[in-house]
Amino acid sequence: MKAKASFKNKKIGVLMGGVSEEREISLKTGDAVLKALLSKKYNAVPIDAGRDIAARLVSEGVDVAFLALHGRYGEDGCVQGMLEIMGIPYTGSGVQASAIAMDKIASKKLFLCHGVSTPAFGIHEEGRPLKIKVPMIVKPASQGSAIGVSIVRKKAGLKAALAEAKRHGGEILIEEFIEGRELTVAILDGKALPVIEIRPKEGFYDYKAKYTRGMTDFEVPAKLKKGVEKKVTKEALGAYMALKCSGAARVDVMLGADGVPYVLEVNTIPGMTELSLFPRAAAAVGMDYPAVVEKMLFGAGLDKV
Repeated sequence: MKAKASFKNKKIGVLMGGVSEEREISLKTGDAVLKALLSKKYNAVPIDAGRDIAARLVSEGVDVAFLALHGRYGEDGCVQGMLEIMGIPYTGSGVQASAIAMDKIASKKLFLCHGVSTPAFGIHEEGRPLKIKVPMIVKPASQGSAIGVSIVRKKAGLKAALAEAKRHGGEILIEEFIEGRELTVAILDGKALPVIEIRPKEGFYDYKAKYTRGMTDFEVPAKLKKGVEKKVTKEALGAYMALKCSGAARVDVMLGADGVPYVLEVNTIPGMTELSLFPRAAAAVGMDYPAVVEKMLFGAGLDKV
């Protein structure tokens, strides 16, 4: 089913929107993906992934699902499991890889098992002292797009940071703050694209900086010494393989002042808006947006990990 001709004969549903806090960004990703597929003459239709998603897929006669969902119920293995049961091939990683990648605590534990460098961390539990010292990162364990994330530089700010993370539900991850250069590595079908350096003009690369034009500068490819670039890419690929990801993914890395690349997390459905990082990395090796989307489509399948 990997041949181009076979996809031309299929109806492709672009699953977007959904019910997570990242709905708005997912709609933008989905709209861009849909336009790219239509420009390539595929029979593609938009599917807003609401609670009636299974019925919509059946009524629309969707043969292949292109996942443009971000956050809970779309990036965490839920939709992937439904598609496995329905027998509809889909893009990206499978149920297990998606679920673990979305759970930042579980993924970091797996990184450690596979020798992937990641910042020291702990889980917030009421009444128990924290092992991580300030400065620290406080974040919801199962959210994306930096939703609910705070940098705590003084103990006085911890209470507010915990309250903000708690507001988004689930466990709270407390992570060592790594001072250094913020990098990301896009990976497509197990091959790393050029490393990107992210330089927010103020604060850190939060939700606003990610999705507001002009608030962040990017260096593509990042200006790194060859040896350093190789280490960054190795750690990113190690994280991708540890989680058993498939298709497209993006690995966020902090290059510490000690020269060590620390993997923060893996995004199994990377953003594909006009401001997103994945298309920027692909463009650096000569792949235009429609070509990247088509390549992602060709990875659609079933029985994934």
